[in-house]
Amino acid sequence: MLFSWLIAPFLDYEFMRRALVGALALALAGAPLGVFLILRRMSLSGDAMAHAILPGAAVGYLIAGLSLPAMTIGGVVAGFAVAIGSGAIARATALREDASLAAFYLLSLALGVTIVSVRGSNVDLLHVLFGSVLALDNATMILLASISSLTLVGLALIYRPLVMDTLDPGFLSSVSRAGAWTHAAFLALIALNLVAGFQALGSLLAVGAMMLPAISARLWTQDITGMIVIAALIGVAGAYGGLLGSFYLGLPSGPLIILACGIFYLVSLVAGPAGGLLRTLTPRSHLEG
Repeated sequence: MLFSWLIAPFLDYEFMRRALVGALALALAGAPLGVFLILRRMSLSGDAMAHAILPGAAVGYLIAGLSLPAMTIGGVVAGFAVAIGSGAIARATALREDASLAAFYLLSLALGVTIVSVRGSNVDLLHVLFGSVLALDNATMILLASISSLTLVGLALIYRPLVMDTLDPGFLSSVSRAGAWTHAAFLALIALNLVAGFQALGSLLAVGAMMLPAISARLWTQDITGMIVIAALIGVAGAYGGLLGSFYLGLPSGPLIILACGIFYLVSLVAGPAGGLLRTLTPRSHLEG
């Protein structure tokens, strides 16, 4: 009975298997990036870049329709433009980077929706905003797998300088010049993963699969490696649970994946031993740190 409920949908239906593989690829690559976004206090940057992808992908859609290469290239270009542009504006004006990112976020969302509406139907607009994780074709699967693999390899290569730049950027700059290119490589990986998430979950939900598992993991441990592992596990569980819930409830898969990750966040918020409410409210011995 339990087998038929938990496993059978993925054995019986190819579209469910494809959706699961695609969602797992996003979770395994995106959640570790989310951990570093949180530790670097760049959560808003991820959100802004996710929405910045929308007008670039919309331009690709305007030129070539629902073409995977055109929308991917457009999204990558737009994501890089916002990441670089917001930093440049913060350095050249009185605005802080969070303010410039908020402006880009709002303008990008409005511009992207407008561009898609010029040519497309409401169905196309919903596809762009919320993705179509249950309709992943071979090209999209290859894109997700490639970006996930590239991200994991890239993180392995820059892990040490990225950790140092996250915890003590002053020390890293004093002993090495790796800080600038490490930050640039990190932003590149974020942009690529948001483009991948855009293809499956849409521009409004892609950042959720990256950030919610990472936020939850932060409440369970203070060790960076532990956070990465826990975030990836939560992302995987959220993807599986969301797809399973979508199958039985007949509701959209993308939002349910994010809601499943949100359930893990709520549990972590209450029970997380590294900052949850129970930990905060429980009296501790004066010998405890």
